[in-house]
Amino acid sequence: MADERGGGEDNVNDNMGNQLQLLPDNEEEEEEDDMETEDRDSEEAEKPNIITFDPSLPTSHAYLGSDMEEFHGRTVHDDDSCQTIPVLPHTAVMLVPGQTLPLQLFRPQEVSMMRSVIQRDRTFAVLAHSDAGEPEAEFGTTAEIYAYREEQEYGIETVKVKAVGRQRFKVHEIRTQADGIRQAKVQILPERILPDPLSAVQLTPLTRLHMHPSSKPPTQSCKQAQCWWNNYQQRKFHCASLTPWPPWVYALYDSESLMNRVKKQLHEWDENLKDDSLPTNAVDFSYRVAACLPIDDALRLQLLKIGSAIQRLRCELDIMDRCTSLCCKQCQDTEITTKNEIFSLSLYGPMAAYVNPHGYVHETLTVYKANNLNLVGRPSTLHSWFPGYAWTIAQCRTCGSHMGWKFTATKKDLSPPRFWGLTRSAMLPRIPQGEGEEGREGARLFCL
Repeated sequence: MADERGGGEDNVNDNMGNQLQLLPDNEEEEEEDDMETEDRDSEEAEKPNIITFDPSLPTSHAYLGSDMEEFHGRTVHDDDSCQTIPVLPHTAVMLVPGQTLPLQLFRPQEVSMMRSVIQRDRTFAVLAHSDAGEPEAEFGTTAEIYAYREEQEYGIETVKVKAVGRQRFKVHEIRTQADGIRQAKVQILPERILPDPLSAVQLTPLTRLHMHPSSKPPTQSCKQAQCWWNNYQQRKFHCASLTPWPPWVYALYDSESLMNRVKKQLHEWDENLKDDSLPTNAVDFSYRVAACLPIDDALRLQLLKIGSAIQRLRCELDIMDRCTSLCCKQCQDTEITTKNEIFSLSLYGPMAAYVNPHGYVHETLTVYKANNLNLVGRPSTLHSWFPGYAWTIAQCRTCGSHMGWKFTATKKDLSPPRFWGLTRSAMLPRIPQGEGEEGREGARLFCL
């Protein structure tokens, strides 16, 4: 892969795991033709009113095969308990609880480890390595396997896995066994559930006036929904009059208010987003948002360290408010897309993790438009993460770094007819500094 193997031209066609044959005599002409198409598409592309693509297809990861053995049940470790868990090697993913992680493993050490994990509690550790170049990771997330298959390809034993992030942990110690498998002694980090900020002054006789979110009528216009929400907020924070602080101060630390504000931001990103597809629990909701934000590893590690859903949501709101566009991580000045172009083509949201045949995992963000990219090679439908779309490798026009892929519909009735899938590891969010933040190293620490 260009972004994971050093970025040479020899590896540019391995990004989706397929060797694309370029025409040697007409390589420059073909690239120019691709750019002309890309430029015309960028000018003519409009956001479709209706998306006809089935958003459940990417979540199934059908490219891994349909005959995988599925497991049921869940392994939950006690909060603050110390566990010894095998570590998944050679992974560049910073896993978030609730996030799906597809894997294709070929190395004998990894295959042996997965066989051992399946026989036990199906849980392994994914360490959180940041961009800062820290020698050893201090935090991570447990992953539990829910689908598994072993097969042989060209005489090589291969393991295909679908796993989901479960619990955050802090690393205490890592040891390497004689067989080369690393075992991590970790402490499971708890989720701090903060009480209602007005619970101490709540008047019991007035509880009958409370409105529950479930009482909201199912079908309302935007104006009616806003009116209902204002009425709900007024009744919920009526006890603030008994305190020195106004109601809006308490709303800053109220999980329902924060979730509602985040949903508004998500609807600005994706007009087709349905609220019933999002978790109703504040903890799960905060992790779903963290997994969908196109931020670099340093910011994601900040979110992973936070032990409260309320504080995590506040930081996510800050990021969503201040992030204006996404740039090439290598150039840092080449703008690739803006947050207004982000949309969801999967039930997971606008960004999800996918794995190519070489075993490289890419967290891919879907956007309608992208700028300053060159297309390399011909469109291919092999191993496509979005069935019905052909992919073409996309590189940064300035530095040549691998940025992702352009996906083009192979059928006329598919909508959108084209879109871009940008890999998170190649992007850097552009976050303008606020007043008084110039020269501050903590300008990107947000609410922490």
